Amino acid sequence: MKKLSSVLWGIALVAVGLLLGLRVFGVIEFEIFFDGWWTLFIIVPCLIGFFTDRDKWGNLIGVGIGAFLLLCCQNVLDFSLLWKLLPAALVVIVGIRLILGGLRNNNATKVFESAQQSGAGTRESCATFSSCNLNFDGQTFDGAELTAVFGGVKCDLRHAIIDKDCAIKATAVFGGIDILVPDNVTIKIESTSIFGGVENKSSAGGGTVTLYVGGTCLFGGVTVK
Repeated sequence: MKKLSSVLWGIALVAVGLLLGLRVFGVIEFEIFFDGWWTLFIIVPCLIGFFTDRDKWGNLIGVGIGAFLLLCCQNVLDFSLLWKLLPAALVVIVGIRLILGGLRNNNATKVFESAQQSGAGTRESCATFSSCNLNFDGQTFDGAELTAVFGGVKCDLRHAIIDKDCAIKATAVFGGIDILVPDNVTIKIESTSIFGGVENKSSAGGGTVTLYVGGTCLFGGVTVK
């Protein structure tokens, strides 16, 4: 992704340079500082990020906002519409994102449901306007479902017994979830996020078992450490 990002930025700069050169020779005419030129600092990075970053939706929203502001600056649209349409647009985006995330049967969901069907001891924890700490020291970990709504959850697996593939379903809504993992597991992350995300900061990897982390984040975040 870093190479692709570098290539796209290089193409963008070459294109700008060629346009400026053609303008000097009078081949084409355009105003450099046209009305709303500053919106390009929103549109271009988000457009490149759409092809290079994992957070497609965040960049898509950024392109939409930049395009809307540009049209307002060009007097195609009225600035007053921004605040009127913003709540409706956010609700629609959140709804579509959650629908798509619910329809997608990812690996984390499959592994978690398989553990439940086999009678494994999966755990559930929900922190609403509060905090919750889970510690699995010396315990066999089969999976967990963690939810943080305007709160925080900490799940410590560093000294847990993980002897088979397992999964954590994590939902963070205006909240945060920290998952501390041992080094002898492989982490696989799958996320459905809007203005948030799942981040892997751990050094775990190369283990014989896999821990799947399926995150759903709405103005919240899940961090694997």
